Amino acid sequence: MPATVTYLSNPTVTVTAPSAMTLTDHCSAATLTLTAEALENTAFGQTSRTFTAGLFNNELTLTLFQSYGATEVEAILASCVGTGSTVLTISPSGATESATNPEYVLTNCMLANFTPINSTVGELATVEASFTGGTWVRDITAP
Repeated sequence: MPATVTYLSNPTVTVTAPSAMTLTDHCSAATLTLTAEALENTAFGQTSRTFTAGLFNNELTLTLFQSYGATEVEAILASCVGTGSTVLTISPSGATESATNPEYVLTNCMLANFTPINSTVGELATVEASFTGGTWVRDITAP
């Protein structure tokens, strides 16, 4: 059966801590993965394994066009390395939350590593940033 709805991706990406910056105009790819560790709770007498959710291990990976300056990509990512206080907001399209445009907020996630210079002759400089851990909230209410 063919898809009844198609979606052209155009997410908005914002880092709000340690300092506020919208990364949308620098971002070419974004992948948000929410993962709950599966803890087995199978008891004697059961005929199938059962599981319950444990700790979450979330990850937001961004591919960004590199830019330098006081409020640009390099400066904001450098300030996030190794800190567990990073707050990221991402939504599929636009800044107004709704049931068809949910906003996800990751709080206390960490950027473990950062490559500030990644250049190849004749190509645009890009950087990949993977923020891991933290807690997440899904928001569908308009501000």
